[in-house]
Amino acid sequence: MLHVENMTREDFEFAVDIANTVNWDMAEEDFEFNMKLEPKGSFVLFEDSERIGIVTTISFGTVGWFGNLIVSEKHRGKGAGALLATHAIRYLGAKKVKTVGLYSYVNVVPFYRKLGFKEDFEFIVLRGNGRSSTGKSNIGQASESDVEKIVELDSHCLSFPRAKLLKTLLNAPNNFAQVAVEKESLIGYALAKVYDGTAQIGPIVCARGRDEISVDLVRAIISRLEGAEISMCIPEKKKKLFDALTQLGFRENFRVIRMFYGEPSANGCVFAAESLERG
Repeated sequence: MLHVENMTREDFEFAVDIANTVNWDMAEEDFEFNMKLEPKGSFVLFEDSERIGIVTTISFGTVGWFGNLIVSEKHRGKGAGALLATHAIRYLGAKKVKTVGLYSYVNVVPFYRKLGFKEDFEFIVLRGNGRSSTGKSNIGQASESDVEKIVELDSHCLSFPRAKLLKTLLNAPNNFAQVAVEKESLIGYALAKVYDGTAQIGPIVCARGRDEISVDLVRAIISRLEGAEISMCIPEKKKKLFDALTQLGFRENFRVIRMFYGEPSANGCVFAAESLERG
């Protein structure tokens, strides 16, 4: 019999193993991080006593996201994935979430459509390497005093609060952010999560209508990551940013579709996703 239980530390090894069957390159630390942010928001699907699937979620006020939804291959096509997804939606609903977002691989969009999700638009996952680049005078490294300003800008632009996520990322020892300042006001930021020889850039958020700031931020942050292998996920419609990254040697790896259950809750301020799991 199928049933869903909260993920515990004892489930991390299974979660990593099943996630990496589809080359997600996950580690136990990734699930530990998700549970730190949303202690009751990660779930394991069982058939009797056998673990067969996982999903993770996070809530940001009235907006929530879920990711890492996967079921073992032999149990697919039997309603197991839908059961996990529905459980995630219900959990977020109990947290007063009105809109649920996710990034879907193109081939599973029909699965999410059946659950009531609707397509927003495409994001492109790009990969490249850090390299030196000419910077702009209004772009600088974020300091501790900029953390609250970054959180405030992000909340104002997105209209939902991501403080618990952003503060955790900004306070991690290897991570850093670049900020854009104009007339003493912060108008954009880009955050880099740094690992051993690799980095993921995101989120990037800029004031509405200031697309050119995203290019300046990316050039600055890539310069600080010279030699590192970098990935980032940007909206397909941000042509100016895509062209700049292409000129810097970045190439498309794959595409995902942002989808929403409920009213769409995003706007033109997002220039890079934080991650596929958390929006």
